[in-house]
Amino acid sequence: MAFRTKFSLAQARRIALAAQGFHENRPEAATKRHLSRVLQRSHLLQIDSVNVLVRAHYMPLFSRIGAYDRNLLEKTAYHRKKREAFEYWGHEASLIRLDLQRFFRWRMDRAKRGEGIYGGLARFGDEKRAFIEEVRREIAARGPIGAGDLSIGGKGQGSWWGWSDGKRALEWLFWAGLVTTATRRGFERIYDLPERVLPSDVLNAPTPPEDEAQRELLRLSIRALGIASERCLRDYFRLEPQDAKARIPELLEAGDLVPVTVEGWNGPVYLDPQAKIPRRVEARALVSPFDPIVWERTRTERLFDFRYRIEIYTPAEKREFGYYCLPFVLGERIVARVDLKADRVAGNLIVHSIHPEAGTPPEEIAPALGDELRLMAEWLNLGSITAPKEWRTRLGV
Repeated sequence: MAFRTKFSLAQARRIALAAQGFHENRPEAATKRHLSRVLQRSHLLQIDSVNVLVRAHYMPLFSRIGAYDRNLLEKTAYHRKKREAFEYWGHEASLIRLDLQRFFRWRMDRAKRGEGIYGGLARFGDEKRAFIEEVRREIAARGPIGAGDLSIGGKGQGSWWGWSDGKRALEWLFWAGLVTTATRRGFERIYDLPERVLPSDVLNAPTPPEDEAQRELLRLSIRALGIASERCLRDYFRLEPQDAKARIPELLEAGDLVPVTVEGWNGPVYLDPQAKIPRRVEARALVSPFDPIVWERTRTERLFDFRYRIEIYTPAEKREFGYYCLPFVLGERIVARVDLKADRVAGNLIVHSIHPEAGTPPEEIAPALGDELRLMAEWLNLGSITAPKEWRTRLGV
Protein backbone atom coordinates (compact mmCIF):
# COMPACT_ATOMS: atom_id res chain seq x y z
CA MET A 1 0.00 0.00 0.00
CA ALA A 2 1.42 3.40 -1.00
CA PHE A 3 1.36 6.18 1.56
CA ARG A 4 1.65 9.88 1.11
CA THR A 5 4.99 10.98 2.56
CA LYS A 6 4.97 14.79 2.41
CA PHE A 7 2.66 17.00 4.46
CA SER A 8 2.12 20.68 4.96
CA LEU A 9 2.08 22.03 8.50
CA ALA A 10 -1.69 22.59 8.25
CA GLN A 11 -2.20 18.94 7.26
CA ALA A 12 -0.02 17.77 10.17
CA ARG A 13 -2.14 19.87 12.55
CA ARG A 14 -5.34 18.30 11.25
CA ILE A 15 -3.88 14.80 11.57
CA ALA A 16 -2.87 15.50 15.18
CA LEU A 17 -6.23 17.01 16.12
CA ALA A 18 -8.14 14.16 14.47
CA ALA A 19 -6.05 11.54 16.26
CA GLN A 20 -7.30 13.04 19.54
CA GLY A 21 -10.92 13.26 18.35
CA PHE A 22 -11.16 17.03 17.91
CA HIS A 23 -12.52 16.63 14.37
CA GLU A 24 -15.77 15.08 15.66
CA ASN A 25 -18.86 16.94 16.79
CA ARG A 26 -19.65 16.76 20.47
CA PRO A 27 -22.68 14.68 21.41
CA GLU A 28 -25.86 16.45 22.48
CA ALA A 29 -25.83 14.41 25.69
CA ALA A 30 -22.57 12.71 26.68
CA THR A 31 -22.89 9.15 27.96
CA LYS A 32 -20.59 6.44 29.27
CA ARG A 33 -20.15 5.27 25.67
CA HIS A 34 -18.71 8.64 24.65
CA LEU A 35 -16.37 8.64 27.64
CA SER A 36 -15.15 5.14 26.78
CA ARG A 37 -14.51 6.23 23.19
CA VAL A 38 -12.22 9.03 24.38
CA LEU A 39 -10.33 6.61 26.62
CA GLN A 40 -9.99 4.11 23.78
CA ARG A 41 -8.54 6.83 21.57
CA SER A 42 -6.22 8.52 24.08
CA HIS A 43 -5.41 5.30 26.02
CA LEU A 44 -4.89 7.19 29.28
CA LEU A 45 -5.75 10.33 31.23
CA GLN A 46 -3.06 12.11 33.20
CA ILE A 47 -3.75 12.70 36.90
CA ASP A 48 -2.52 15.83 38.67
CA SER A 49 -3.19 17.27 42.11
CA VAL A 50 -3.85 20.87 40.99
CA ASN A 51 -7.53 21.63 41.58
CA VAL A 52 -7.76 25.36 40.90
CA LEU A 53 -10.30 24.65 38.14
CA VAL A 54 -10.99 20.90 38.06
CA ARG A 55 -8.71 17.88 38.45
CA ALA A 56 -6.65 17.21 35.34
CA HIS A 57 -8.14 13.81 34.44
CA TYR A 58 -11.65 15.25 34.08
CA MET A 59 -10.71 17.95 31.55
CA PRO A 60 -9.74 15.99 28.40
CA LEU A 61 -13.19 14.44 28.38
CA PHE A 62 -14.90 17.82 28.68
CA SER A 63 -12.68 19.21 25.90
CA ARG A 64 -13.83 16.47 23.54
CA ILE A 65 -17.40 15.53 24.53
CA GLY A 66 -18.55 18.64 26.39
CA ALA A 67 -20.46 18.62 29.67
CA TYR A 68 -20.74 15.12 31.15
CA ASP A 69 -21.50 13.57 34.51
CA ARG A 70 -18.16 13.33 36.31
CA ASN A 71 -19.49 10.33 38.24
CA LEU A 72 -19.18 8.40 34.96
CA LEU A 73 -15.42 8.80 35.15
CA GLU A 74 -15.40 7.79 38.81
CA LYS A 75 -17.17 4.56 37.85
CA THR A 76 -14.81 4.02 34.91
CA ALA A 77 -11.80 4.43 37.18
CA TYR A 78 -12.85 2.88 40.47
CA HIS A 79 -16.15 0.96 40.32
CA ARG A 80 -15.55 -2.64 41.35
CA LYS A 81 -17.52 -4.18 38.45
CA LYS A 82 -17.64 -1.38 35.86
CA ARG A 83 -13.98 -0.40 35.98
CA GLU A 84 -12.36 0.30 32.60
CA ALA A 85 -9.12 1.88 33.82
CA PHE A 86 -6.40 1.41 36.41
CA GLU A 87 -3.89 3.80 37.93
CA TYR A 88 -0.23 3.51 37.08
CA TRP A 89 2.71 5.46 35.69
CA GLY A 90 1.83 5.96 32.02
CA HIS A 91 2.39 9.59 31.13
CA GLU A 92 3.23 10.51 34.71
CA ALA A 93 0.54 9.25 37.10
CA SER A 94 -2.35 8.24 34.87
CA LEU A 95 -5.64 6.45 34.53
CA ILE A 96 -4.83 3.86 31.86
CA ARG A 97 -7.10 1.60 29.83
CA LEU A 98 -7.56 -1.58 31.85
CA ASP A 99 -6.82 -3.88 28.91
CA LEU A 100 -3.33 -2.36 28.65
CA GLN A 101 -2.22 -3.44 32.13
CA ARG A 102 -0.10 -6.29 30.81
CA PHE A 103 1.93 -3.93 28.63
CA PHE A 104 3.21 -2.14 31.74
CA ARG A 105 4.41 -5.20 33.64
CA TRP A 106 7.95 -4.77 32.31
CA ARG A 107 7.97 -1.29 33.93
CA MET A 108 6.76 -2.84 37.17
CA ASP A 109 9.52 -5.45 36.98
CA ARG A 110 12.15 -2.77 36.41
CA ALA A 111 10.83 -0.86 39.42
CA LYS A 112 11.26 -3.99 41.56
CA ARG A 113 14.91 -3.93 40.51
CA GLY A 114 15.19 -0.22 41.33
CA GLU A 115 15.28 0.80 37.64
CA GLY A 116 13.19 3.46 35.93
CA ILE A 117 12.00 4.82 39.26
CA TYR A 118 12.72 8.10 41.05
CA GLY A 119 16.20 8.00 42.58
CA GLY A 120 15.15 8.64 46.17
CA LEU A 121 12.42 6.03 45.99
CA ALA A 122 14.79 3.51 44.39
CA ARG A 123 17.26 4.00 47.24
CA PHE A 124 14.46 3.65 49.78
CA GLY A 125 13.40 0.39 48.12
CA ASP A 126 16.96 -0.88 48.28
CA GLU A 127 17.49 -0.02 51.92
CA LYS A 128 14.05 -0.83 53.36
CA ARG A 129 12.99 -4.10 51.75
CA ALA A 130 11.95 -5.71 55.04
CA PHE A 131 9.89 -2.66 56.02
CA ILE A 132 8.25 -2.52 52.57
CA GLU A 133 7.29 -6.18 52.85
CA GLU A 134 5.76 -5.48 56.27
CA VAL A 135 3.64 -2.71 54.71
CA ARG A 136 2.58 -5.07 51.92
CA ARG A 137 1.49 -7.64 54.51
CA GLU A 138 -0.56 -5.01 56.33
CA ILE A 139 -2.29 -4.09 53.06
CA ALA A 140 -3.02 -7.78 52.49
CA ALA A 141 -4.49 -8.08 55.98
CA ARG A 142 -6.35 -4.77 56.21
CA GLY A 143 -6.74 -3.23 52.76
CA PRO A 144 -8.03 -1.14 51.15
CA ILE A 145 -6.29 1.57 53.21
CA GLY A 146 -4.56 4.91 52.77
CA ALA A 147 -1.08 5.87 53.89
CA GLY A 148 -2.48 7.54 57.00
CA ASP A 149 -4.23 4.32 58.02
CA LEU A 150 -1.02 2.29 58.29
CA SER A 151 -0.06 1.17 61.77
CA ILE A 152 3.61 1.55 60.87
CA GLY A 153 5.61 4.20 59.06
CA GLY A 154 4.80 7.30 61.07
CA LYS A 155 3.91 10.75 59.78
CA GLY A 156 5.71 12.82 57.16
CA GLN A 157 8.83 14.64 58.24
CA GLY A 158 8.53 17.67 55.97
CA SER A 159 11.18 16.40 53.55
CA TRP A 160 10.94 14.65 50.18
CA TRP A 161 7.39 15.91 49.59
CA GLY A 162 6.68 15.40 53.30
CA TRP A 163 6.15 11.67 52.75
CA SER A 164 6.29 9.30 55.71
CA ASP A 165 8.18 6.04 55.41
CA GLY A 166 4.82 4.30 55.14
CA LYS A 167 3.83 6.45 52.17
CA ARG A 168 7.21 5.84 50.51
CA ALA A 169 6.74 2.09 50.98
CA LEU A 170 3.29 2.28 49.40
CA GLU A 171 4.59 4.27 46.44
CA TRP A 172 7.42 1.79 45.90
CA LEU A 173 4.88 -1.06 45.97
CA PHE A 174 2.69 0.92 43.56
CA TRP A 175 5.57 1.39 41.09
CA ALA A 176 6.36 -2.32 41.36
CA GLY A 177 2.73 -3.28 40.68
CA LEU A 178 2.44 -5.06 44.03
CA VAL A 179 -0.38 -2.75 45.14
CA THR A 180 -2.74 -0.60 43.12
CA THR A 181 -5.30 2.12 43.67
CA ALA A 182 -8.62 0.67 44.79
CA THR A 183 -10.25 4.11 44.97
CA ARG A 184 -9.48 7.64 46.13
CA ARG A 185 -10.59 9.44 49.27
CA GLY A 186 -10.69 13.05 48.17
CA PHE A 187 -7.46 12.97 46.23
CA GLU A 188 -5.70 10.46 48.50
CA ARG A 189 -4.89 7.07 47.02
CA ILE A 190 -6.46 4.12 48.80
CA TYR A 191 -4.28 1.07 48.17
CA ASP A 192 -5.06 -2.63 47.91
CA LEU A 193 -3.67 -5.76 46.34
CA PRO A 194 -4.16 -5.96 42.54
CA GLU A 195 -5.96 -9.31 42.83
CA ARG A 196 -8.67 -7.65 44.94
CA VAL A 197 -9.07 -4.67 42.62
CA LEU A 198 -8.45 -5.70 39.02
CA PRO A 199 -10.50 -8.32 37.14
CA SER A 200 -8.99 -11.80 36.98
CA ASP A 201 -9.00 -11.84 33.18
CA VAL A 202 -6.79 -8.72 33.19
CA LEU A 203 -4.34 -10.15 35.72
CA ASN A 204 -4.29 -13.55 34.02
CA ALA A 205 -3.65 -12.16 30.53
CA PRO A 206 -0.27 -13.39 29.24
CA THR A 207 2.67 -11.10 29.98
CA PRO A 208 4.35 -10.08 26.72
CA PRO A 209 8.13 -9.89 26.47
CA GLU A 210 9.56 -6.46 27.27
CA ASP A 211 10.41 -5.63 23.64
CA GLU A 212 6.92 -6.53 22.41
CA ALA A 213 5.26 -4.51 25.19
CA GLN A 214 7.34 -1.49 24.24
CA ARG A 215 6.47 -1.92 20.56
CA GLU A 216 2.78 -2.02 21.47
CA LEU A 217 3.05 1.14 23.57
CA LEU A 218 4.70 2.90 20.63
CA ARG A 219 1.96 1.64 18.29
CA LEU A 220 -0.61 3.07 20.67
CA SER A 221 1.36 6.31 20.85
CA ILE A 222 1.36 6.89 17.11
CA ARG A 223 -2.37 6.15 16.93
CA ALA A 224 -3.00 8.73 19.65
CA LEU A 225 -0.69 11.29 18.05
CA GLY A 226 -1.32 10.69 14.35
CA ILE A 227 2.00 12.18 13.37
CA ALA A 228 5.06 12.55 15.59
CA SER A 229 8.80 12.76 16.02
CA GLU A 230 10.73 10.09 17.95
CA ARG A 231 10.73 12.37 20.99
CA CYS A 232 6.95 12.73 20.88
CA LEU A 233 6.46 9.00 20.42
CA ARG A 234 8.47 8.01 23.47
CA ASP A 235 7.08 10.88 25.56
CA TYR A 236 3.49 9.62 25.29
CA PHE A 237 4.13 6.69 27.64
CA ARG A 238 7.43 8.07 28.94
CA LEU A 239 9.65 5.39 27.42
CA GLU A 240 13.39 5.67 27.93
CA PRO A 241 15.28 7.00 24.86
CA GLN A 242 17.31 3.80 24.45
CA ASP A 243 14.14 1.67 24.50
CA ALA A 244 12.40 3.82 21.87
CA LYS A 245 15.50 3.88 19.66
CA ALA A 246 15.64 0.09 19.70
CA ARG A 247 11.95 -0.40 18.92
CA ILE A 248 11.30 2.25 16.25
CA PRO A 249 13.34 0.53 13.48
CA GLU A 250 11.39 -2.66 14.20
CA LEU A 251 8.09 -0.81 13.83
CA LEU A 252 9.27 0.82 10.61
CA GLU A 253 10.16 -2.58 9.18
CA ALA A 254 6.76 -3.96 10.19
CA GLY A 255 4.94 -1.01 8.58
CA ASP A 256 3.51 0.21 11.89
CA LEU A 257 5.23 3.55 11.38
CA VAL A 258 5.54 5.41 8.07
CA PRO A 259 8.47 7.84 7.66
CA VAL A 260 7.28 11.21 6.35
CA THR A 261 8.33 14.84 6.09
CA VAL A 262 6.44 17.86 7.36
CA GLU A 263 6.93 21.41 6.17
CA GLY A 264 9.36 23.18 8.52
CA TRP A 265 10.12 20.15 10.70
CA ASN A 266 13.65 18.83 11.07
CA GLY A 267 14.59 15.25 11.86
CA PRO A 268 12.65 12.01 11.41
CA VAL A 269 8.85 12.26 11.51
CA TYR A 270 6.51 9.26 11.63
CA LEU A 271 2.89 8.82 10.53
CA ASP A 272 0.26 6.41 11.79
CA PRO A 273 -0.58 4.28 8.71
CA GLN A 274 -4.26 4.50 9.76
CA ALA A 275 -4.20 8.27 10.34
CA LYS A 276 -7.14 10.39 9.25
CA ILE A 277 -6.43 13.59 7.34
CA PRO A 278 -9.61 15.70 7.53
CA ARG A 279 -10.09 18.49 5.03
CA ARG A 280 -10.90 20.74 7.95
CA VAL A 281 -11.26 20.63 11.71
CA GLU A 282 -13.80 22.85 13.43
CA ALA A 283 -12.84 22.36 17.06
CA ARG A 284 -13.87 24.55 19.99
CA ALA A 285 -12.17 23.51 23.18
CA LEU A 286 -10.44 24.77 26.28
CA VAL A 287 -7.73 22.21 27.01
CA SER A 288 -5.89 21.69 30.27
CA PRO A 289 -2.10 21.90 30.64
CA PHE A 290 -2.24 18.11 31.06
CA ASP A 291 -4.05 17.32 27.80
CA PRO A 292 -2.33 14.97 25.33
CA ILE A 293 -2.60 17.58 22.57
CA VAL A 294 -0.14 19.81 24.48
CA TRP A 295 1.87 17.27 26.53
CA GLU A 296 5.06 17.54 24.53
CA ARG A 297 5.73 21.27 24.46
CA THR A 298 8.14 21.27 21.50
CA ARG A 299 5.48 19.47 19.45
CA THR A 300 2.89 22.06 20.49
CA GLU A 301 5.22 24.80 19.32
CA ARG A 302 5.92 23.06 16.01
CA LEU A 303 2.29 22.23 15.27
CA PHE A 304 0.56 25.38 16.45
CA ASP A 305 3.34 27.99 16.64
CA PHE A 306 2.34 28.17 20.31
CA ARG A 307 5.01 28.32 22.99
CA TYR A 308 3.35 26.99 26.13
CA ARG A 309 4.64 26.80 29.69
CA ILE A 310 2.48 26.27 32.77
CA GLU A 311 3.23 28.97 35.35
CA ILE A 312 2.02 27.26 38.52
CA TYR A 313 5.55 27.14 39.89
CA THR A 314 6.48 30.63 38.67
CA PRO A 315 6.41 33.40 41.32
CA ALA A 316 3.31 35.57 40.82
CA GLU A 317 5.29 38.68 39.91
CA LYS A 318 7.10 36.78 37.14
CA ARG A 319 4.08 35.16 35.49
CA GLU A 320 3.47 36.24 31.94
CA PHE A 321 -0.02 34.83 31.40
CA GLY A 322 -1.36 33.50 34.71
CA TYR A 323 -1.34 30.69 37.26
CA TYR A 324 -3.53 28.18 35.36
CA CYS A 325 -3.77 29.16 31.71
CA LEU A 326 -5.72 26.91 29.38
CA PRO A 327 -5.04 26.98 25.64
CA PHE A 328 -8.18 27.69 23.62
CA VAL A 329 -8.43 25.66 20.42
CA LEU A 330 -10.66 27.21 17.77
CA GLY A 331 -10.90 25.58 14.37
CA GLU A 332 -7.44 24.21 13.68
CA ARG A 333 -5.43 26.69 15.74
CA ILE A 334 -4.70 27.59 19.34
CA VAL A 335 -5.94 31.17 19.40
CA ALA A 336 -5.71 32.25 23.06
CA ARG A 337 -4.66 31.49 26.63
CA VAL A 338 -7.35 31.75 29.30
CA ASP A 339 -6.43 31.90 33.00
CA LEU A 340 -9.29 30.28 34.92
CA LYS A 341 -10.28 29.48 38.47
CA ALA A 342 -13.36 27.82 39.95
CA ASP A 343 -14.53 29.63 43.09
CA ARG A 344 -16.69 26.81 44.42
CA VAL A 345 -17.77 28.63 47.58
CA ALA A 346 -19.16 31.59 45.63
CA GLY A 347 -20.32 29.43 42.71
CA ASN A 348 -18.32 31.52 40.27
CA LEU A 349 -16.10 30.74 37.28
CA ILE A 350 -13.38 33.39 37.40
CA VAL A 351 -11.72 34.40 34.15
CA HIS A 352 -8.61 36.16 35.42
CA SER A 353 -7.28 37.02 31.97
CA ILE A 354 -7.53 36.25 28.27
CA HIS A 355 -4.48 36.54 26.05
CA PRO A 356 -5.19 36.24 22.31
CA GLU A 357 -2.37 34.89 20.18
CA ALA A 358 -0.63 37.39 17.91
CA GLY A 359 -2.67 38.16 14.83
CA THR A 360 -5.94 36.86 16.31
CA PRO A 361 -8.43 39.69 16.94
CA PRO A 362 -10.53 39.43 20.12
CA GLU A 363 -13.78 39.59 18.13
CA GLU A 364 -12.79 36.38 16.36
CA ILE A 365 -12.26 34.57 19.66
CA ALA A 366 -14.95 35.97 21.94
CA PRO A 367 -18.23 34.41 20.66
CA ALA A 368 -16.91 30.83 20.71
CA LEU A 369 -14.99 31.36 23.93
CA GLY A 370 -18.08 32.80 25.62
CA ASP A 371 -20.04 29.68 24.63
CA GLU A 372 -17.27 27.44 25.97
CA LEU A 373 -17.08 29.31 29.28
CA ARG A 374 -20.84 29.06 29.77
CA LEU A 375 -20.72 25.34 29.06
CA MET A 376 -17.85 24.90 31.52
CA ALA A 377 -19.62 26.87 34.24
CA GLU A 378 -22.71 24.71 33.81
CA TRP A 379 -20.61 21.53 33.88
CA LEU A 380 -18.85 22.60 37.09
CA ASN A 381 -22.13 23.73 38.71
CA LEU A 382 -20.98 27.34 38.87
CA GLY A 383 -23.83 29.82 38.58
CA SER A 384 -21.90 32.86 37.37
CA ILE A 385 -18.89 33.93 35.33
CA THR A 386 -16.62 36.84 36.18
CA ALA A 387 -14.41 38.12 33.36
CA PRO A 388 -12.14 41.15 32.81
CA LYS A 389 -14.17 44.32 32.14
CA GLU A 390 -12.91 44.71 28.57
CA TRP A 391 -14.11 41.17 27.70
CA ARG A 392 -17.52 41.01 29.39
CA THR A 393 -19.59 42.41 26.53
CA ARG A 394 -17.64 40.48 23.92
CA LEU A 395 -18.11 37.19 25.79
CA GLY A 396 -21.71 37.86 26.64
CA VAL A 397 -21.15 37.21 30.34
